[in-house]
Amino acid sequence: MIAVMGATGNTGRMVSERLLEGGSDVRALGRSADRLAGLVAKGAEAAVGEAADAGYLTGAFRGADAVYTLIPPDVQVEDYSAFQDQVGEAIVGAIKESGVGHVVFLSSIGADQPAGTGPIAGLHRQEGRLRSLEGVDVLALRPGFFFENHFETLGLIKHQGINGGAVAPDTSLPMIATRDIAEVAAKALVERDFSGFVVRELLGPRDLTMAKANGIIGEAIGNPDLAYVQFRYEDFEASLAQMGLSASVAALYTEMARAFNAGKVRSLEGRSAANTTPTSFETFAAEVLVPAYQAT
Repeated sequence: MIAVMGATGNTGRMVSERLLEGGSDVRALGRSADRLAGLVAKGAEAAVGEAADAGYLTGAFRGADAVYTLIPPDVQVEDYSAFQDQVGEAIVGAIKESGVGHVVFLSSIGADQPAGTGPIAGLHRQEGRLRSLEGVDVLALRPGFFFENHFETLGLIKHQGINGGAVAPDTSLPMIATRDIAEVAAKALVERDFSGFVVRELLGPRDLTMAKANGIIGEAIGNPDLAYVQFRYEDFEASLAQMGLSASVAALYTEMARAFNAGKVRSLEGRSAANTTPTSFETFAAEVLVPAYQAT
């Protein structure tokens, strides 16, 4: 049995699907039975509850050979850093109480930094908690910037004819499809070929600047002249708040953009065959972003 947190989210759903396709028994964790129904129809066992509930997690982890863990996003929580710590402590407590021996944790590049990186700093703290576990083998995956993050500006493109954000157009980041993260995570959960506390970066097929990614999006949607505009940090933070994000989350996302621009969030390993993944941004844009844009 393999337990998967966030089974209705970007990575957790695909991890669950890969495991089911491979014949593994899967316990899919999530807050909504309705949203887990699709995985249940494919053979998963559902475990419904809140990620910050250590008792729920302990029961969901018990009997599992391995667990996929993450700290779920909650853009409306009043204090997101405190929420990250609450969930992180619940996860570690559940690992201890359930006796699970192998853990895959979704972290991020930049998690080596203790502060100044927005929500990534919370992943640094969680890596520290997991590192302190005795008798548990942990694989911390540190992927780059998700391709899926570009969904957030499709409405801006559709309705205002521009793309933009607080990240500078010439800031280069490793960008990756979550499907590739899921492939690596599912394989690790099945093979369990890691020992102790291991960090593995996942950097996508290549680094991209925001300007280059924007150009690919523009070509894909039939707008090759699409402009990318860098917003002032204070305007970016205010716009996030207007979109319904809590003040805490808006401030942390803005801090993360500053960290990207300052080069604080970067690969420590350097690119290699082991951390380069196959899905290109061009493929993702054509297969995923274009239909989403058309539906916006």
